Amino acid sequence: MTIPIDPNRSVPKHILAVSALISRDDGQVLLMRHPRRGWEFPGGQVEQGETLLQALRREIIEETGVTIEAGKLVGVYTNVKPPAKLIFGFLGKWTSGDLITSEESLETEWVRREQVLERVIHPAIYGRMKDMLEFQDRIVYRVYTTEPYQVLEEYYL
Repeated sequence: MTIPIDPNRSVPKHILAVSALISRDDGQVLLMRHPRRGWEFPGGQVEQGETLLQALRREIIEETGVTIEAGKLVGVYTNVKPPAKLIFGFLGKWTSGDLITSEESLETEWVRREQVLERVIHPAIYGRMKDMLEFQDRIVYRVYTTEPYQVLEEYYL
């Protein structure tokens, strides 16, 4: 049996993105200040032909100058505000490199864990950052929209 496809149906368009909370052995975590969103974790869009972890490593080097070892998946997030974004959040560990800045990271800094959330002002990033800081081996799936920020669904996997 073939299911007919509605010719007027739009083709789904999603942006695929990755991010990570990067820690050092001394417990400090890497933050960067984005020009529009303020303090956050590094990350960005997955380019055609890249895996999630390839994109994660590339984005972190481009935005902060450091190389990392990717760790556990913390969360999967869907921002339904067009264009829709599917975001994978990971933990990671610093392996080498000195901090730099870029067009997307006006400042980069190692910050004590207990000071991280007081810097984050964007509500969606705050929620994702809190998930990463408090990760207990339960992956979260959260659906939200921004402007205004509103959580539409949340599950633990």
